[in-house]
Amino acid sequence: MAAVLTLIPLYKIIFLYSRNLPQESWTTYFHWSNGIWSQNWLWFLPVLFLFDILYLLSSSVNINIPNLGLKKAVLAIFLIGFIYSFCMSIFEYHGWTKTIFIDFQNERLLIYFMIFLLGSLCFKLKVFKPEVTSKKLYVVISCIAWIPINLYILVVINFFIRPGSFIFSEIIDIVFLWLGFHLSLLSLLYIFINTFRYYVNKQGKIRTALQKNSYNVYIIHVIVIGGFALVMLDTAIPSLLKYLILTISSFVASNLIISFYRKVIKPKVSVKSMKYSST
Repeated sequence: MAAVLTLIPLYKIIFLYSRNLPQESWTTYFHWSNGIWSQNWLWFLPVLFLFDILYLLSSSVNINIPNLGLKKAVLAIFLIGFIYSFCMSIFEYHGWTKTIFIDFQNERLLIYFMIFLLGSLCFKLKVFKPEVTSKKLYVVISCIAWIPINLYILVVINFFIRPGSFIFSEIIDIVFLWLGFHLSLLSLLYIFINTFRYYVNKQGKIRTALQKNSYNVYIIHVIVIGGFALVMLDTAIPSLLKYLILTISSFVASNLIISFYRKVIKPKVSVKSMKYSST
């Protein structure tokens, strides 16, 4: 809530200033006053919080599906997600729903929630605990993942550059669109997770610190990017070099800010709150 009420107005100030546009009335800087801005990059935090609440409620009333293995769960998620996305397109219920409390993309909200539940199931089944014995499936999926990705891109591009014209027909094109999307989703998710599992699954001081910082870095990183971008706005640095400098400097600065907060400011706040409680 603090980030939504402070960082989003600040982002609009930076946006207008960087384009030499006049600042507007202060009431227009909050996310509920202009649907274009909405909750911006912070949109997923309320959605994730909603998922947590739903999961907590389902756990408290013991709503569980017994004996559901990982393969069946993945198949169920794929089929439900595909049907859901297809129906959203057929009934033209796509786009964003934006409210004062939560923003979400209509055709993807259920998919995100099912992937959230899949992660919970993987944790319960301890699928990442056993030692890796074979990487055949990983290699195969890595080699063929480009097929559904390009299928999805092909149909999307056709929708954009030839509106009203179809590769096959409207229904078949929509089928291929979401078939490519969901196959890409599952294959890329599998590749990303297992790439880190096989090759980057090591602990260390730097990685531990980055892990602890990650949530808060997500909250502040856009403002940090905006600050560095303003500094380089009128410089003669080539655009590609600007992009590289901006990426590295924002990543480093965001983590330094959060590390300083965790190690210096937060302990002092905790001590003061403890003194206040004791009195």
